[in-house]
Amino acid sequence: MTVAPGLLGPAEIRRAAERLGIRPTKTLGQNFVHDPNTVRRIVRAAQLEPADVVVEVGPGLGSLTLALLPEVAAVHAVEIDPVLAGALPATVADRAPGLVDRLRVVPADALRLTEDDVPGPPPTALVANLPYNVAVPVLLHALATLPTLRHGLVMVQREVADRLTAAPRSRIYGIPSVKLAWYASAKPAGRVPPAVFWPVPNVDSGLVRFVRHPQPPASGDRTGVFAVVDAAFAQRRKTLRTALAGWAGSPAAAATVLTAAGVDPGARGETLDVEQFAAIAAARAAMNSGTG
Repeated sequence: MTVAPGLLGPAEIRRAAERLGIRPTKTLGQNFVHDPNTVRRIVRAAQLEPADVVVEVGPGLGSLTLALLPEVAAVHAVEIDPVLAGALPATVADRAPGLVDRLRVVPADALRLTEDDVPGPPPTALVANLPYNVAVPVLLHALATLPTLRHGLVMVQREVADRLTAAPRSRIYGIPSVKLAWYASAKPAGRVPPAVFWPVPNVDSGLVRFVRHPQPPASGDRTGVFAVVDAAFAQRRKTLRTALAGWAGSPAAAATVLTAAGVDPGARGETLDVEQFAAIAAARAAMNSGTG
C-alpha cells in the first residue's frame, strides 16, 4: 500500500503502537483506523469548511487527526489515554510540521467534557471515530455541553448508526434516534468495513452525519423530554397509556397528559417523533404548574 505523505498506514500504526507500548483494549474501545483512503473519506463526508474548529474524540495514534488538520482552522483532540495524548503532538510535528499550531490536545474523558475544557476558538464541528462502547453517550454529551457545535460526522458501530438515523415507525427506532433528533437532523453517510481497523472488529462501522437544528417547538426542559422518551421505550410493546403510567402517576393520568398533548393514548412510543415527545413533556409541565 502506498501511503500519501503525512498520513498513517498499517505499518506506521503498528510501529507507533509498539514504540509507545500500546495494546488496544476493549475497555477503551480502541480500534485504530490505518487506511488513508478511509480517513480522507471521513473528512470529505464531514463537509468541513476552512473556518471550522473541530472536536475529535479519541484521536488515538493520529490517523484521522492528520487528515483533519489541513482542512480546518483547529482541532481539539480529546484523548482519555495519557500515553496517546502525550504522543499526538510529536506525531503531528513529525508528519505535518506546518500544522502543529492547529492542534490542541485535551487530555480528558469525553463523557465529562465541558466548554471550559476546550479553550480558544469555540468548536463548530465534531468529527470522530467513537469508541463502540460509549458512542451514543459521548455524542449526546458533546451536543449537550458544546452548544457551538453546528454539525459533524461520527463513525460508530453499524447497528448504532442505523439506530441513530432511524425514523419513527421503524423497527429499530428508539431512544438514540429520538435523543439525537432533539439536537440535530441526522442521516447515514456510508459504511466502513472492519479491515481498515487494527485490531479488526467483528462488525462493520457506519458513518452518521448530523446538522444541529433549533430545539423542537414547545419543548421545554430537555431533561423532562428525555424522561418521557426513556419511559416510553422501557416497554416498547406497550401503549403509551401503560408505558407512561409510572412517569405520570397512573394509566389514567398518563392518558390525560397524552390527550392534552394531542397524542393518542393507545399509540406506542415508536410511532412518535421528537416534537410529539416534547409536546407530552410540555403538557405535563403545564398541568403541574396549573396552566394546563
